[in-house]
Amino acid sequence: MFEYAAMERRKHWWNGAWGRLARRDVYLFEDAGIWWVESREGGADGRARRYEFTDEDEAMNCVSGLLAQPGSWRELK
Repeated sequence: MFEYAAMERRKHWWNGAWGRLARRDVYLFEDAGIWWVESREGGADGRARRYEFTDEDEAMNCVSGLLAQPGSWRELK
């Protein structure tokens, strides 16, 4: 089970597109040395894919691949 409450969100990227069909978000979470990357399509109610890593560099490699998708990707605070 994916519990947000136990994880710290480290980073968030957005593709700059508005609307349920166009919006894409990528999140990086960390919890006790386990890194999670979440790729979300369609905003908060959209479909999400999650990837688990034991190393931050591996997680960031996954993020880099996801951010290679078309869009005006920007990091959000």
